[in-house]
Amino acid sequence: MIALRAVRKTYHTRHGHKEVLGCVDCEFRPGEQVGILGRNGAGKSTLLRVISGVERPTSGRVERGMSVSWPLGFAGAMHYSISGADNARFIARIYGKPIGSTLDFVEGFAELGEYFGMPVRTYSSGMMMRLGFALSLAVDFDCYLVDEVVAVGDTRFGERCRRALAERRERSALLLVSHQAETVRAFCTSAAILQHGKLTRYDDLDQAIAAYEAG
Repeated sequence: MIALRAVRKTYHTRHGHKEVLGCVDCEFRPGEQVGILGRNGAGKSTLLRVISGVERPTSGRVERGMSVSWPLGFAGAMHYSISGADNARFIARIYGKPIGSTLDFVEGFAELGEYFGMPVRTYSSGMMMRLGFALSLAVDFDCYLVDEVVAVGDTRFGERCRRALAERRERSALLLVSHQAETVRAFCTSAAILQHGKLTRYDDLDQAIAAYEAG
């Protein structure tokens, strides 16, 4: 499972300190599809980055008994000075995946055309997002982290993203953060609410959504 033990995350600002996560205790088990609901600025993306290991908590610890993806579509997973194809090769080598099939998957999913062989720094923001999403899905993780990316891109690409996530949740755990209750309802079977740095877990999805909308 993935366990957060008294996790706090604080940032230094010009005006002092801002606590984004305050003593979060929670467990996520294999096969669970959990939606984390929160308003804009509630700290949802920070929570995912801490769970993935992209950022360290200020205090407390994260225990990972499953392989965990970086947040899907996260641009920090890419090297900007090399091509999309070389990024795919790099990911394949790190995770021990066949290079040929990984290249084919990423190229086909991202649909970057000739840009696949060009440095990522030449990409538009939408192209970077498509590459980041494809790189994320090229590896089979026990748990996928999704940061509102299901709505990314044009309608056709967004639908491909949603289908890919639906397929993977059949065999993997899913943690999805969103400010939209309908997105959580479409992908998740339970939910939690992140508010004022506190995470409240609900086993009943309808109860969680009702509490979120009432707040």
